[in-house]
Amino acid sequence: MARERIYLFDTTLRDGQQTPGVDFSLEDKLVVMDLLDEMGVDYIEGGYPGGNPTDTALFATERNTRATFTAFGMTKRAGRSVSNDAGLQQLLQAKSKAACFVAKSWDYHVRVALGCTNEENLESIRQTVEAARAAGKEVLIDCEHFFDGFKANPAYALACAEEAYKAGARWVVLCDTNGGTLPSEVGAIVRHVTNHVPGSHLGIHAHNDTEHAVANSLAAVDAGVRHIQGTLNGIGERCGNANLVSIIPSLVLKPHFAERFETGIDADRLQRLTHISRAFDELLNRSPNKQAPYVGKSAFATKAGIHASALMKDPETYEHVPPESVGNRRQVLVSDQAGKSNLIAALQRMGIEVAKDDTRLDGLLRDVKEREAQGYAYDGADASFELLARRALGSVPKYFDVLSFRVIVEERDKEMISEAVVKVKVDDQVYLNAGEGNGPVNALDVALRKDLGKYQRFIDDMELSDFKVRILNGGTGATTRVLIESRDGKGNRWFTVGVSPNIVDASFQALSDALVYKLVREGVSAT
Repeated sequence: MARERIYLFDTTLRDGQQTPGVDFSLEDKLVVMDLLDEMGVDYIEGGYPGGNPTDTALFATERNTRATFTAFGMTKRAGRSVSNDAGLQQLLQAKSKAACFVAKSWDYHVRVALGCTNEENLESIRQTVEAARAAGKEVLIDCEHFFDGFKANPAYALACAEEAYKAGARWVVLCDTNGGTLPSEVGAIVRHVTNHVPGSHLGIHAHNDTEHAVANSLAAVDAGVRHIQGTLNGIGERCGNANLVSIIPSLVLKPHFAERFETGIDADRLQRLTHISRAFDELLNRSPNKQAPYVGKSAFATKAGIHASALMKDPETYEHVPPESVGNRRQVLVSDQAGKSNLIAALQRMGIEVAKDDTRLDGLLRDVKEREAQGYAYDGADASFELLARRALGSVPKYFDVLSFRVIVEERDKEMISEAVVKVKVDDQVYLNAGEGNGPVNALDVALRKDLGKYQRFIDDMELSDFKVRILNGGTGATTRVLIESRDGKGNRWFTVGVSPNIVDASFQALSDALVYKLVREGVSAT
């Protein structure tokens, strides 16, 4: 029997940005889009063109994503024509293949928030869908407060959904905007809606205010929807959105869903899930949730002796899915063999082929574990991990030696000035480089890249594009982890990490790795 397709819609960059303390730059959004494309979602909602300068810039250029790039906005305002609604026009002109419009579906909100009649709201929904389709967009309508609206006035909530569908919306998305609906209610209401709008055109958008967003999303699938909206790691306003990182493996690995449905995420993509989840947390400069389902460091860990004994006999005794299926690993049975398998898979993704019985893997595995204990985190710093692996395998040339470096920070004419001096040796030539910046890391970056002799032409197009600091423990001797994002003129970007009690030292480690990685990727030899 052919399986039905479930379509995954990510709204991390729009609804997820409602999270307190989360504010994506344009560069951040591009990095997250790469992660989402790597994960294999079907839609990426980038934001609200015209809502702020970042989103306006994001939608000013066509984005080459595998997923359908989607703009978000409101339906036409009542009392205005399509051509006279500036917000709607910005969405129609945005460089996106799809447009998702939020529409009121609770008559209470129509009256209080919009200040128009129920009929005018229906007219706005219809005209918005028709205008977007005429502009060549795939159209989604988010029926805001649908479940609360259905409980208050089921006829009108259904009328809003039907109006969007009849006008030609590809997806009519039922939103639990306040997050207060329970799974049993979601299932019953969705089943009722499928009598009016086919499930093949229905979606679910759940919030986590009762910690049921994932359960509500899966209940909606059981009841008939074929489109799920959510965010990476469940970020979002208030208590967050439905967590796609939990939903995806449940759909792919649990027979209840896997036997009936398919997604665009194959086994290889699923094995990248833990990496993507943790890399995203690193981008947000926050510690990953150790107890997160599927991808947390404790998700497949146990301390109980009787559990450990059973796991050694058969992992299925205390594991509901194999940890490696989602790219995670078992904490109790982290054998050298299991560790090597993880390393080999990671190396293969980087294009590095190595035999499983290669003895150099033992040293690399020990090095990774020791460095992780010190505070290094490679999930968000692929470039540093690749260099660590290549060095263990003897494939990183010795391009230069750093003989010394120093940084001076002083107040000059009521301005803070940072100066750095870096002494490097390339072959037999010593270069003494000085640089000035708006902070010690910027000054070090300028000085380190100022003159590398014969390698200079390969790094001239490099620049430091982001810098994040994490304090790993408290006290005056706290350990600091620095994550640096670099990019070049070819559009490549990569992340490197440094760890030290001294923030300048940690930063210099990451800066040095960034330079070496650039030279390695350019295929530069040391001769």
